Amino acid sequence: ILRYSMIDINKIPSPCYVMEEKLLRNNLSLIKSVKERAGVNIILAFKAFALWKAFPIVREYIPFSTASSKFEAQLAFEEMGSPAHTYSPAYTEADFPLILRYSSHVTFNSLSQFHRFYPMVRADGNRVSCGLRINPEYLYNPCAPGSRMGVTGDLLGDKLPEGIEGLHFHTLCESTSYDLERTLAEVERRFGRFLPHVKWLNMGGGHLMTRKGYDVEHLIALLKGFKERYPNLELIMEPGSAFAWQTGFLLTTVVDIVENHGIKTAIIDASFTCHMPDCLEMPYKPAIRFATDAVEGKPTYRIGGNSCLSGDYMGDWSFDKPLEIGDKLIFEDMIHYTIVKTNMFNGIPHPSLALWSKDDQLVMYRTFGYEDYKNRMD
Repeated sequence: ILRYSMIDINKIPSPCYVMEEKLLRNNLSLIKSVKERAGVNIILAFKAFALWKAFPIVREYIPFSTASSKFEAQLAFEEMGSPAHTYSPAYTEADFPLILRYSSHVTFNSLSQFHRFYPMVRADGNRVSCGLRINPEYLYNPCAPGSRMGVTGDLLGDKLPEGIEGLHFHTLCESTSYDLERTLAEVERRFGRFLPHVKWLNMGGGHLMTRKGYDVEHLIALLKGFKERYPNLELIMEPGSAFAWQTGFLLTTVVDIVENHGIKTAIIDASFTCHMPDCLEMPYKPAIRFATDAVEGKPTYRIGGNSCLSGDYMGDWSFDKPLEIGDKLIFEDMIHYTIVKTNMFNGIPHPSLALWSKDDQLVMYRTFGYEDYKNRMD
């Protein structure tokens, strides 16, 4: 509770995503410390956090980023001020020249993609370092049987194609350093024959080192030990959620309360479908400040979004007192994998974007209007 004591929510428009600078800097300090102590390169994954007006803060700690598309790569080049480490499940002839222009590293998802586009890399003077995504067939669903992500060990011989300088795997999601340790054992078992002969190994994302209870010391020791075994390798990690984990909230307002067969639903001026899609897609139930899971005997509500999609709701939460129209509801930890995934389905207004600065001032990054909705289909 003390952490929020200086935030005056009455100054914040509703709905609004609010990132807290002090909390962001705390995460960045920890990530930079791991990077320096372990001697690895940790870069920001835009797929989780691409709020580019905050990049000047990020660049004070971490100067590089990873992209999954030509637009993310261009954003890295223009707003992070450095070329991207780029990976996509598939590139096209139309997009690849832009990928080359804005990238320092390009990872290919398949051997066919590499052979198809490497001539363009070579024609560009081999300025970009090429890598291949490998599939350790372990842990997370990108590695499940039938996955479209990465090349399995049985498809590779004893030598990588000429031009491949690095390997890339991604097996984690909000995971621990012990999950990484087990993954690395599988990587060495299935692909260890290549590790002494490449320049870099990208360990992907999902390293939630800023979560409370994460064993940072174990992570650092693990990375140092791996580097000792393969001193030729630059080790790269590209978490997204770890950067923005618990750095801000989505402020909303109750606009109506309806009841059906004894179930009360508080309808807010925001939408799960439009503004918190991961809650429905993953799915997970977000925390609401000053609310708990349902408790018998306490005022309990579903929370409904303001789109016309029947499934745009979640529940149930209990409160210390009944909700009223006009009450503010604050959804915690709504900066990563929210803003990057929002949409304007139904023409629902997009929440504003703001920073609560380290000097306890509200800095409005962006508000949205009708033209933003209309121009998406212009």
